[in-house]
Amino acid sequence: MVKKGGVYIVISILTVGLILVLQYNKPKKVNWFPSYVAQHKIPYGTFVVNELVQKTFKDRLQQVYKPPFEFLRQNESASGTYLIVNDRVDFGETELEVLLNWTSKGNTLFVASSGFETKLLDTLNLNQTSLYSSAEVTPMFYHQLVNTQIKRPPTPFTKEYYSLIFSTIDTLNTVVLGEVHTTADNPDEIERKVNVIKHPFGKGSIILSTFPQAFTNYFILKDENREYTAGLLSYLNAEGALYMDNHHKSGKSFYTSPMYIFLNTKEFKWAYYMVLIGSLIYVIFEGKRKQRPIAVIKPLKNQTLAFTKTIADMYYETGQREEIAKHQIANFLDYIRNRFYLNTESLDDQFHKNLAARSNHTIDDIRALFQLIGQVQKQPKLSDDQLGSLNKKIENFKIKVDGK
Repeated sequence: MVKKGGVYIVISILTVGLILVLQYNKPKKVNWFPSYVAQHKIPYGTFVVNELVQKTFKDRLQQVYKPPFEFLRQNESASGTYLIVNDRVDFGETELEVLLNWTSKGNTLFVASSGFETKLLDTLNLNQTSLYSSAEVTPMFYHQLVNTQIKRPPTPFTKEYYSLIFSTIDTLNTVVLGEVHTTADNPDEIERKVNVIKHPFGKGSIILSTFPQAFTNYFILKDENREYTAGLLSYLNAEGALYMDNHHKSGKSFYTSPMYIFLNTKEFKWAYYMVLIGSLIYVIFEGKRKQRPIAVIKPLKNQTLAFTKTIADMYYETGQREEIAKHQIANFLDYIRNRFYLNTESLDDQFHKNLAARSNHTIDDIRALFQLIGQVQKQPKLSDDQLGSLNKKIENFKIKVDGK
């Protein structure tokens, strides 16, 4: 007859196995994290645009993995276009100053970000705000470039519930490159908002786009959206180098943790989970003690005191009082060394003062005690009274020290 415990184990193993099979065959969830990393092929990675730029600019392209501040300080002769794309770009005061100074020398700074820092906006006389979709369920925005030579039909985008726009621009200096609106009905009545601008700065120019999603894998590979991205890239300088930023990224270009490899690979991840589940099952069903309780064995008694008493009695019965006194004095000196950390090699007056100070005795008590010890050590024969006096003096000393 099969035990009930065995049936429960089999049912548990089958249940766990069925769960593992279902989970293993479940479609992998799409990772919508906005990494903007060149090596990432997830929807919001920038693998596709980097491949396109690599083919288009070839030897002119330079991938930069350092902060712009550090790169431009180390490469003062660098010239061309600096392209920075990320979900959010915040330079900081010092780095922004270096970038603006580099731009003013005749270079182009192209930044695509869903938000810009206040100092950059104030420098270009810009203000930004959010435009929300008028759709009730699925958000819908239409993006379009305004240049008649590259003008295309509005490009739809449905993955964001709001879009950042420039509410105020410097109309005397700022050139509008792109617009966004929330509906395609009645084209003549559409109120278009500015989301891509070009602003002269010194001998160079600054291009800002509030729609960084235009450079992501998802956007470029969907329908004919690549035409919009190509239009944006057409504003890059025809001459000079193209510096592609890889520092201001929300994601990581590589992972150093070995657990990332296990958890990001389907087969490794479920092998790891099966090991953990198997270990848990073993602990629950097989980790119980199967042996009888271990009997409590009383430890052996410390017979040192009884042994010492036996030896002392033997010395006393045979009349070897001198040996008893010798051992007693040796034990007393060892007590002083361990209790007061004093050297007992020289029992001079300085030793007496140190011992008196540490043992709560007067100097006269200490001198009297060691005078008796000296007399006992010199006498070839001891009486019972002398041995008893020595023992009493030593015991009284210890009682006064320990307070017992």
